[in-house]
Amino acid sequence: MKKSLISFFALSTILFSLSGQTKNTSAKSVIETAAKKSSLTESIKYLETSLSSVPENAEKRAVYAFLASVLEQQGLYEKAQKTFVQAASIQGSAASVVPGVPNKNSEELVIDAVRCALCAGDYSAAESYLNSAVRNSKDEKIIAYVKLYEQWSALCKAKSISDTKESIAMLKTYSGLDSMKLVRPSLLLTLWHLTGESQFSESLKKTYPKSMEASIVKGEIQTLPTPFWYFVPRNGVDLPEIAGLGEGSVSKAEKTSAQEKSASVSAAKTSSSEKSSSSAKGEKIVRQQLGLFRDEANARALCDRVAGKGFKAEITSEVRPSGTKYYLVVVNENSKGTIGEELRTAGFDCYPLFDD
Repeated sequence: MKKSLISFFALSTILFSLSGQTKNTSAKSVIETAAKKSSLTESIKYLETSLSSVPENAEKRAVYAFLASVLEQQGLYEKAQKTFVQAASIQGSAASVVPGVPNKNSEELVIDAVRCALCAGDYSAAESYLNSAVRNSKDEKIIAYVKLYEQWSALCKAKSISDTKESIAMLKTYSGLDSMKLVRPSLLLTLWHLTGESQFSESLKKTYPKSMEASIVKGEIQTLPTPFWYFVPRNGVDLPEIAGLGEGSVSKAEKTSAQEKSASVSAAKTSSSEKSSSSAKGEKIVRQQLGLFRDEANARALCDRVAGKGFKAEITSEVRPSGTKYYLVVVNENSKGTIGEELRTAGFDCYPLFDD
């Protein structure tokens, strides 16, 4: 099931508009053809089936890396991490083989795999990648990401607020180091999320006003399910999309349940924009997801509350690579395609899930 969402951890932009023609089967021709498919699902299938026809290692590596990026954008994090690792394992030239598509070396691809592992809630895999050769990298950029993701991985394992203290101290130290400047927006967002201290959100808005991280703290974009952001214990203020739920009837317990949603980032959507974007891609919205929980009782509480407003809510479950079982609260789309708008009008935050 695809999600129409862009992960916060997806730091690289996927380019779908490439120019030029090639006579032989190459990374360039494969990616250009994939870019012309009517949906990302079709692009993924084409890339997967075309890999065997790309003979040169450098070009095969480029297709694997591009495929992994598309998988990440689709929220297929477990598959994306393995594909990034596959790309990293192939010996290839440092030169870009596809104009307009940035080439990445093995260390950068491993860092991408770490990010995807964290998105999937698989901190064990993330740590195994971090303990590979990237830890001894001479590249300052790689080392910055290793240090950031190392703390994110530690936070994934935290069971109480007290377990986050050491990571918070390290993140505060890192935020003041010139060597960590490249990842400073992520550091500040993490600190704001964990502590709720306005100094971090204000620093983001002042120093990085056009960044994705600044948009999050300003409530201009919303967050979506990946285990890291919402299952980490925190003292922070409600995230914008949670604070926006606020009906007078919402109890403290219900609000706490809502805070168990996990997150990656997407621009805030209206029902009409969802329908137009899905139509443009040839995709169909099949249901709206309202929450994702580790505790089934919390999922049931939200489900009952949604049902109390006249909606037919259901609970489904999924098991992440970490072995943790999560419970999702969903409402099926209606024939008019207006269920998302109706849910928001009733005070429920939601996002669309698409048919494959």
